[in-house]
Amino acid sequence: MKRTDRQPAAWLRWLDPSDKVLAAWLLAPAALLLCVIIVYPVGRLIWMSFQNLSLTSGLPASFAGFENYALMWDDPVFWEASWNTLLIVAITVPGALLMGLGMALLANLPFRHKWPVRLSLLIPWALPLSFAGLIFAWFFHYEYGIVNDVLNRLGLQGVIWFNSPGWAFAAICLTIVWKTASFMALIILAGLQTIPRSLYEAADVDGAGRVRQFFEITLPLLKPAIVIALIFRTITALQTFDIPYMMTGGGPGTSTVTLAMYIHQNTVSFLDLGYGSALAVVMFAFSMAVTFLYLHMLRRKG
Repeated sequence: MKRTDRQPAAWLRWLDPSDKVLAAWLLAPAALLLCVIIVYPVGRLIWMSFQNLSLTSGLPASFAGFENYALMWDDPVFWEASWNTLLIVAITVPGALLMGLGMALLANLPFRHKWPVRLSLLIPWALPLSFAGLIFAWFFHYEYGIVNDVLNRLGLQGVIWFNSPGWAFAAICLTIVWKTASFMALIILAGLQTIPRSLYEAADVDGAGRVRQFFEITLPLLKPAIVIALIFRTITALQTFDIPYMMTGGGPGTSTVTLAMYIHQNTVSFLDLGYGSALAVVMFAFSMAVTFLYLHMLRRKG
C-alpha cells in the first residue's frame, strides 16, 4: 500500500512557499538594492574615515584610527562650518515653514481656476539650486542688483552684501527660504486636501471663527504633513551646498562656509579623502539624529 501523506520534495516546497518564505523572496530584491546603494557606501565611508588617505601624498592608504576625528576637533574651520550649517537650519527651516504654510493656505482657497496658483508653487522648487544661487547673486549685486536699486529708490543706501559676513549670510538665508518654501507648501497643501470639509461646516454652525478653526482644526490635522516636510527640509538644510557656493563661495573668508562645502573642499580640492570622509560621517550623523528626533515626535503625537 502506497503512502500518500509523505512530505513533498524540497523543490516542490519552493513552488508553494509559506507566507514567511514568500515574504522573504519578495523583500530580497529590495533588501539587496538597499545594501548596494546605501549600506555598502555608508560602510565604505565610515571605513575610509579611519584611513590616512591623501591622493596628493602618493602614499597608500593606512589605518589612522581616530586621527581624522581628533584633527577635526582642533580644526577651527570645521567648527565655523558646523555653526554656519546649524544656523542655516535654525533660520531657513522655520522661515520656509511659515512661508510655505501661508502659500499652501492661499493655494487652497476656492479659486475658480486653481491650477495657475498651484502651478506657481512649482516654479521656485523646479529651479536648479545652482541656478537660483546665480540669480540671487545678481539680485544682491552692489552695483547692478535689484535689491540695492530698490533701496536707492526708497532713499536708502545700498549695501555691499557679499563684503560683510552678516549681510552675506542674510542674503544666503533669504535665497534658501525663497527656494525651499514652495517645497514645504506642496507637502502642506497635500495635507490640507485630506481635511474633511464637514469639520469646517460643523465649526461654522458652532460659531467658530476662521482663526479658531485654523488653530483647532487645520493646524492639529496638519501636524503629520508638517513633520514630514520638516524632516526633508531639515536634512536638505544640513546638506546646504549649492546656493552659498554659487553666491559667495564661502566668503568673505570662511564666514559662509557650510559643512557640505568644507567636505567638498577637502575631498575635491585638497584630495584628502580620509579627512573628508570623517567630515561626511559627522554630517551623516547629524542627519540621522534629526530624522530620529522628528520620527520620535511623530510617533508620540500619533
